[in-house]
Amino acid sequence: MSDGDAAGGKGAAGRQAARQAVDPRLLEMLACPLTKMPLSWNPSTGELISRAAKLAYPVRDGVPIMLPSEARPLEEGELSG
Repeated sequence: MSDGDAAGGKGAAGRQAARQAVDPRLLEMLACPLTKMPLSWNPSTGELISRAAKLAYPVRDGVPIMLPSEARPLEEGELSG
C-alpha cells in the first residue's frame, strides 16, 4: 500500500469506502454549513452535494467532512443533473 492510499484513502479501497451510501438518517440531519440548505448524496463521487453553495463535500472513512475549505467547487455540468 502506498502512502497516498493509507493517508488519503485515494486507492481502490479508499474510493470504494467513500462511495458507500451515507445513512439516510444522517443525511436528513446534515446541512450545508454555508447555506444551511439540505445536502444530497452523489454515490458516483462519494460526496455530499450542496446545490445552493455549488460545493461537493467529501466523505472520508464514512465521515462527512463539512468544512468549506475541504469542499470541491461543482462544475456547471454537475449542477444540471
